[in-house]
Amino acid sequence: MIGLRELFEALAGEKPPEGIIPPIRFSKAVIDSRLAEEGSLFIALKGENTDGHLFIQEAFDRGAIAALVEKVPDLPCQTFDLRAKPVRWPEERIKLPVCLLVPETLKALQEAAAFWRRQHMVKVIGVTGSVGKTTTKELIASVLSRGFRTLKSYGNYNNEIGLPLTLLHLGPEHERVVLEMGMYALGEIALLAEIALPAIGVVTCVEPVHLERLGTIEKIAQAKAELVEALPPDGIAVLNYDDERVRAMKDKTKARVFYYGLDPQADLWADDIQSEGLAGVRFRFHYGREVIHARIPLLGRHSVHTALAAAAVGLVEGLSWGEIMAGLKDTSAQVRLMAVKGIRDSTILDDTYNASPPSTLAALSVLGELPGRRIAVLGDMLELGSYEEEGHRKVGRKAVEVASILITVGPRARIIAQEALSCGMPSDKVHSFESREEAAAFLLEILEPGDVVLVKGSRAMRMEEIVKAIMARD
Repeated sequence: MIGLRELFEALAGEKPPEGIIPPIRFSKAVIDSRLAEEGSLFIALKGENTDGHLFIQEAFDRGAIAALVEKVPDLPCQTFDLRAKPVRWPEERIKLPVCLLVPETLKALQEAAAFWRRQHMVKVIGVTGSVGKTTTKELIASVLSRGFRTLKSYGNYNNEIGLPLTLLHLGPEHERVVLEMGMYALGEIALLAEIALPAIGVVTCVEPVHLERLGTIEKIAQAKAELVEALPPDGIAVLNYDDERVRAMKDKTKARVFYYGLDPQADLWADDIQSEGLAGVRFRFHYGREVIHARIPLLGRHSVHTALAAAAVGLVEGLSWGEIMAGLKDTSAQVRLMAVKGIRDSTILDDTYNASPPSTLAALSVLGELPGRRIAVLGDMLELGSYEEEGHRKVGRKAVEVASILITVGPRARIIAQEALSCGMPSDKVHSFESREEAAAFLLEILEPGDVVLVKGSRAMRMEEIVKAIMARD
């Protein structure tokens, strides 16, 4: 973890004089004052709906010893101005807690992270793609941890705030860092790569996700390609051969390319895929002349691509198949589609992390592989732009194939219901609600032993509240 002295050096652009900065390492870096603890660094960010400067005192009360700020707070603490260059260093030792005054806290966070990353001889693996980034990141970290001391981005900390926060937690013990890289606009992944300096870049797929912001799928591909464009000549681009837009990124990188997929032309490929329902999936890896039989606890046939990406990184990093397989079998890597117990001996497929048409179609495929009465509870999928209606209609057509009962939540998801009805799904099996509470109340009435319930929707729909309402209570 970065220390107070290194933070001053990163933001001042020069080493502070000896003796004025306490040689203290932060315990963690946070942007939420409620997460502060003894020894924390608090970054007071200014957003559309909140201003972190209002919570500096709370962070200090919880034990934070320093804060990055854009204005002098009206608090009983020392404020050190890092805006002027050269910096005017004090003659006396700085007292804690201290506020570091900078022109822009977000930029200061990024500068500190870039500085701290460059102090470490560590290899960074960047992961991007329209779908599957977080699970792929988790599984890659699980595999690499079998051979290296590995740091990974927490949860879905994948943007211009989350990635720098992760890098501030780098320590001398770390040998590998696995970072998820998301984006909403062109140039954002390039910025993340400039901060993190990845040596390996993994691209999962290009799909019409965030189309509302970028406009065309070609621009989405362009944005994702920023990762492989940033790789050094001695780096490695790990690309999904089965996605033609990802495959074409070979022409945009100076790095060596390693393909994975279901096509035998890939460097690492898989076949003989057999879903075992809630027990996971079986398949065979093919690598050169090697054939490796695998069984992993991830749900659904689509999880094979996640396993291929993680295994590919393990292979290019020199791990043995024993180490790779041990990493792939780690059940904690399943962060999206998870099976939990529901009321009346039902089973809930909790995939409330987020939703897009491709990920929802994949989740419905998992639902279709399971026995019992299959209930699909689907919320709005957001930020689809011109693909909004077609994306929801595709999901509606798939729901007809696999679901016994379809429940939708929200105005956009009503398109799913309309399409299902037009494709012949009985009207008494299709139910549309405007709120989560209505959908949960309906489920509480109809659930029976043996039912399997898929719950999925975009993050803003907060579909996890439906899961909480129908979960079994111990």
